[in-house]
Amino acid sequence: MDKMRRFAIVPIALLVLAACQSADTGGSATEPPTESAAESMAPSMQESPASSEAAGGAVCESDPGDGYLARICEAGVLLVSTDPAYPPQSSLNESTGDFEGFDIDVATEIADRLGVDVQFETPTFDAVVAGGWSERWDVSVGSVTVTEDRKGVLDFTEPYYFTPAQLAANAESGITDMEGLAGATICVGVATTYLDWIEGSLTLPAEAGDVADPPEGATSTTLDTDLDCAESWRSGRSDFDAWLSSITTVQGAIDEDYPVVAVGDPVFFEPLAVAFDKSVEDNDSLVEAVDGIIGEMHEDGTLTAMSEEWYGGENLTTQE
Repeated sequence: MDKMRRFAIVPIALLVLAACQSADTGGSATEPPTESAAESMAPSMQESPASSEAAGGAVCESDPGDGYLARICEAGVLLVSTDPAYPPQSSLNESTGDFEGFDIDVATEIADRLGVDVQFETPTFDAVVAGGWSERWDVSVGSVTVTEDRKGVLDFTEPYYFTPAQLAANAESGITDMEGLAGATICVGVATTYLDWIEGSLTLPAEAGDVADPPEGATSTTLDTDLDCAESWRSGRSDFDAWLSSITTVQGAIDEDYPVVAVGDPVFFEPLAVAFDKSVEDNDSLVEAVDGIIGEMHEDGTLTAMSEEWYGGENLTTQE
């Protein structure tokens, strides 16, 4: 746990949280969106900004071959799955109708370096990590943690950033340490690594480092998106005691005066990567191209700049 203890909770501005929530999850006591509701949301097309000089010529300007990458280049659009209510990674700005956040900026830059526009789709997270997308979207730039189990159905790039998983409690619960979470019910997002951790089925790659044990006797309850747990506390729900999410999301909720307190040190360290549907037989060219782009964005400082913009000056693009 030494590595995780060195990662202090950092102040992260959760930009205009209430305005950035999708209509389905708003800042009220409404239930989170169902899969059918999420899939029925109109896709959002956002034009990519001017390409950085470091990126050189767009991938699609060269010969993209005859696989999945070639089809994307011909269509001129990269379909990207995202979460409309997961700030500061991704959220829908109701005032502008645009998505915004760290993941959104990363996805937009990937599309720009490919030489195509980006269009965001909003399936549920469990649909993303299940694979078998049937080409409803091309990639997920949605803070997907690389696990050994997920590698069975998804292909991944190298990680584009890393975050610790942080436990939190309702500020009114009086819980201040890990011992206080023994026997607690912990709220997590559906199909997340956080749920796997509580259930004892988390299979991170060896390079992810140490993984703490869950509190003794802890059980889980799930909502569609991590932030729904904090939203539920804000609306008066009290049938669970704790919450587990990315340290960025937990700290953001604290900064926005949700009734949340962080508890203990981070419990594991997540490598987060762009994901692809392994069932697409000719996606090798796409995976290779996007993996190369992520490497370039690490090398030329683009990812660092994006991280510092969205995470209060913190560079989360390297594993500490």
